Amino acid sequence: MYETAFNQIERNLRAEEGIANELDYVEQISWVLFLKYLHELEAERQDRAELEGGDYEPIIKDEYRWDQWAAPKKDGQFDHNAARIGDDLIAFVDQELFPFLGSFRETATGPQTIEYKIGEVFTELRNKFRSGYILRDVLEVLDGLSFNTQAQRHELSELYETRIKRMGNAGRNGGEYYTPRPLIRAMIKVLDPQIGETVYDGAVGSAGFLCEAFEYMRTPDLTATEWETLQRKTFYGQEKKSLAYIIGIMNMVLHGIEAPNIVHTNSLNENVMDIQEKDRHDIILANPPFGGGERREVQQNFPIRTGETAYLFLQHFIRKLRAGGRAAVVIKNTFLSNTDNASVALRKELLEAANLHTILDCPQGTFQGAGVKTVVLFFEKGSPTRDVWFYQLDPGRSMGKTNPLNDADLAEFVELQRGQKTGLKSWTVNRADLDELTFDLSVKNPNTPEADVLRSPEEIIADMLARDADTADILENIRGML
Repeated sequence: MYETAFNQIERNLRAEEGIANELDYVEQISWVLFLKYLHELEAERQDRAELEGGDYEPIIKDEYRWDQWAAPKKDGQFDHNAARIGDDLIAFVDQELFPFLGSFRETATGPQTIEYKIGEVFTELRNKFRSGYILRDVLEVLDGLSFNTQAQRHELSELYETRIKRMGNAGRNGGEYYTPRPLIRAMIKVLDPQIGETVYDGAVGSAGFLCEAFEYMRTPDLTATEWETLQRKTFYGQEKKSLAYIIGIMNMVLHGIEAPNIVHTNSLNENVMDIQEKDRHDIILANPPFGGGERREVQQNFPIRTGETAYLFLQHFIRKLRAGGRAAVVIKNTFLSNTDNASVALRKELLEAANLHTILDCPQGTFQGAGVKTVVLFFEKGSPTRDVWFYQLDPGRSMGKTNPLNDADLAEFVELQRGQKTGLKSWTVNRADLDELTFDLSVKNPNTPEADVLRSPEEIIADMLARDADTADILENIRGML
């Protein structure tokens, strides 16, 4: 049913002139899905309150409720006579609904409340539907979806993830929105987060890391207290961009986290020297954006000043980690060998402030839509690095849209990493053996057979001429025998 619904929505959106690409599709489907989810959440809370003999004060009231403007009902059936349509529907959404919901940001008691998140979403996003008839069709399709059971949420989350992946593949900044889930799952298995620990992503994007960590930690034998801890006191994130913020919230909601602790802010605006113990976390999982060009006032927040966004995030993560905390961070492989002052200083700080115990070298094409080659840094804060275990991931095929990374590709890495065993694809580098001037951590597999020395052009030409001469002699001999 859900697959059919999503396909129907896609067919509708192809005719919508305000929806230009995959990014627009996910953005617009997100705000509508979000309101449908809120309506069902409020209905559930009201039923619970009535069973307990109490009252429930709804967050969204009157004509702004889903069952009043999006899907009015009469005798349990959709009431077409009461439903807004065409220009009237677009005018209501743009001029009344979005401003009303956006005002929640000012009246909410704090940034972690569902009211504040509603306000953030509808202040930052804009309705891109131009046809009220197409929007009406989409609303009617979505009204038939339900979030009531875990199985329903799981199916919806799978479909939503598929759309996020397509959105990531559609643009040059694909890695910004979609980190391959097999890679995320491998990173989580290595860190092994436990109930009671907090998990943080300061560049949350579509919240893939937090959603997968939730799935890993959600075991069948959780107590009610542990479940409450997992829901409200475990996953934290920050996201700068409006589109990624709403997608991240919706993704977490569909995975079963009712009120995601994601804050809409730029993590790099925080001065890392002001980070206190109460701000730190046990687990950090992240794929911060590469490149960029951060302003000078942002760079002032960091001891190692650089315009490279990922380098600033790495400094942020080192200081956001509690003593004994564990991190896994995706970064460009050039970080390991660049000789500029910022790269050298940051490698030195990482080696001294944390135990950089593992580096996973990812193959070209791991990230669709991104032209950079990446590595994953695994480190634990509190003691300096002594040995670095490298693993060179080689799936044995060219990576692409038709043959992306899968869990089986990473199974050997996860298994060998536990004991940091050496082999054809893995080796260990001692901290004492690093160059004290550059701290170069380049991926140089000592187990790879040395390639044959390439011959010079002169040698190749000489060999070709010699073979030609031999061939001519043979042909002359054959002609003499005829």
